[in-house]
Amino acid sequence: MQTEQTSQNLLDVEPIYVRAQTGKRFLNYIIDVIVFYLLIVVVGIIIALISPAALDSLDNDTTGFGLFERIVTLILYAVYMSVVEAVFKGKSLGKLITRTRALNLDGSRISTATAFARGFSRAVPFCALSAFGSPCNPWQDKWTDTLVIDEKQTEIV
Repeated sequence: MQTEQTSQNLLDVEPIYVRAQTGKRFLNYIIDVIVFYLLIVVVGIIIALISPAALDSLDNDTTGFGLFERIVTLILYAVYMSVVEAVFKGKSLGKLITRTRALNLDGSRISTATAFARGFSRAVPFCALSAFGSPCNPWQDKWTDTLVIDEKQTEIV
């Protein structure tokens, strides 16, 4: 009898979500950017081994500013983060390490479409700077009605 009542009470509880602090969000960003650039280097090495001429054709920037490469990198980062958050249901390597997760505002897991919207929101210039504040609510969260929670501090009450 007591066990049945306890299990019923556990089904009736609602979690209290605690937003991840700016420091954790910044650490997520740093880890994810490092992993992204390591992946780019590995892909570059593989391309160089398969077809060295392919890398020579990428070095045709006549402006000296590398604007095209920066835009391509932003788009690739958006795609990378979109795929990672879609596959791992709101987690990236940075979020895995810091025990945080992206959720919808109602507490449900993000969909693939939401993950892609979050990823491409990051391609907007200065989006990373929008995370500095209290509470930490960067553009990719605002525009997609999501939040990143701290799983360590989120409780069931």
